[in-house]
Amino acid sequence: METKEIEKKIEDIFSRGVGKFVDPDDAFRKKLLAKAKGEYPQDIIIKFGVDPTRPDIHLGHAVVLRKLRSLQDMGCKVVFLIGDYTAQIGDPTGKSKVRPEVEQKEVEANMKTYLDQVGKILRTDDKVFSWIRNSDWFFGVADIFSPNSVTVTQEGKSLTFPANSFLSKAAIFDQTRMQKTHLHKEGIESITFQGLLWTLKHITHGRLIQRDMFQERIEKGEELYMHEMLYPVIQGIDSLIISHLYGSCDLEVGGTDQTFNMLMGRDVMKVNKATEQSVLSFELLVGTDGKEKMSKSLDNYVAITDESADMYGKIMSVPDASLKTYFELCTYTPLDMVKEILGKIEEGGNPRDAKMRLAKEIVSIYHGEAKALSAEEEFVNTFQRGGVPENMPEVKIAEAEYEALELLQKCFEGEDKSNSEIRRLFDQGAISLNEEKVSDIREKLSVKDGDIVKAGKKTWFKLVK
Repeated sequence: METKEIEKKIEDIFSRGVGKFVDPDDAFRKKLLAKAKGEYPQDIIIKFGVDPTRPDIHLGHAVVLRKLRSLQDMGCKVVFLIGDYTAQIGDPTGKSKVRPEVEQKEVEANMKTYLDQVGKILRTDDKVFSWIRNSDWFFGVADIFSPNSVTVTQEGKSLTFPANSFLSKAAIFDQTRMQKTHLHKEGIESITFQGLLWTLKHITHGRLIQRDMFQERIEKGEELYMHEMLYPVIQGIDSLIISHLYGSCDLEVGGTDQTFNMLMGRDVMKVNKATEQSVLSFELLVGTDGKEKMSKSLDNYVAITDESADMYGKIMSVPDASLKTYFELCTYTPLDMVKEILGKIEEGGNPRDAKMRLAKEIVSIYHGEAKALSAEEEFVNTFQRGGVPENMPEVKIAEAEYEALELLQKCFEGEDKSNSEIRRLFDQGAISLNEEKVSDIREKLSVKDGDIVKAGKKTWFKLVK
C-alpha cells in the first residue's frame, strides 16, 4: 500500500464520525503509520470494553467495531474486554438513574453471544484479536465458591482439598484465570482492596465530579452513589492491567459518552508510571426513535443479528432527520456522495428513496447483497403495495372457532403485549382476519389452516393446524 493511500485511510479513521481524539504529540498516529508501513514490529494494542448487560450487539456498537476492523487491517491487535465484573456494578453513562445490577449467570450467557457476534465484523485470529474478562483481576480467592472438594496434582502427587476451604478456592482461582489458560502467563495480575485504595489516593473527588452526568444529577437534586463514582476509576484500572498483560494499551475506543471514563484511564496509567493510552471516541448513533442514543435498554436498536427483512424495516422507520448520521456512521458511502443524496432531499426529493438506499446498504454489510435485495422487494410488496409478507410467525390452532380476543391473545402469546394493548388494536380498527376487519372483541371467528391475522400496520400471523 502506498504511503499516500495509508495516510488517507488513517485520516478517515480519525475524522469520520469521530467525537474526540486525544493523542498528545501524535504518538498513536505516528505509531500507526509506522505499523502500516511495516516499520513498527511491536504489537499495537487497542482496548474496546463492553458490559454485556443484554445479548445483542447493535448498530451503535458496530460503529466502533467497523473502525476497529480498519485498525486491524493496518496491523493493530484488538483486545475485546468483557466487563463481566463491571456489568454487575453498572455504569450510569447516559442514564438519569442508577442502572440495575445484572446477575452473573445472565452476564455469562450474554458474553458468549457477544463473542459469537463480533466475528461478523472483526477478524478473530490470534494475531489481531484477543479477549479477556475483567473479573479475571477483580475477583479474588474469597469470591470463589467451591461446593465440592478439589483435587490437584503437584509433582506427580494428587492432593484433595475439602469443599469451600481456602485451599480449594485457591486451586479453582488458579485454574480458571484467563491470564493462565488463554494468555499462558506465569503469574496472575490481581487487584486487591489495598491496591484500589492506593490508586484512589491519587484521584481527587474534584476530578471525578467533573463528569457531566454527575453534574446533571447534582443539579437536579438526584442521588449519586459512590459505586457509580468509582466506575471510571475501575475502567481506568482495566487499561492499566491490559498494558501489563499485553505489553501496552496504546488506544482505548468507545462512544463519546465514554470519553470521561477513557480519559480516566490515562490518569490511572500515569500515576502507576505506565505509558498513557490515547483516546478515540465516536459520535453516538441515535436510535430508531430519533431521540435517544441507540440502546438495548431503551429498545430503540437494530441488532446486527436481526433477520434481513427485520433490519431493513427498522432502518426504514428511522426519522428523516437522522439520515445523515446513519449514512456517515453505519455505511461505507463516501461522504461526498452522502452530501449529494441529502442535497436531493433538500431540493424536494422524496426522503423514502434515500432511506431505501440506506437500508439496502446496511443490510448488505451484515447479510450480503442478495438478501438486501430480497428484503427490499419484500418491503415494497408489503408496505408500499399493500401485500402480505412471505415469512410470518405461525400460530398453532386447535379449534375451528375462537372468540376474537382469545385468538389475538393466542397470537401474541409469549410476547410482551398486555390485554389492554390488544384491546386498543381492536378499538383502532387494526385487527383483520383474511383482510376482513374485526372490531368486536367478543365476535366468534371461524378459522382454518392457512388463515392470516393482521394486527396493526406491520404485524401478521399465519394460523396453522
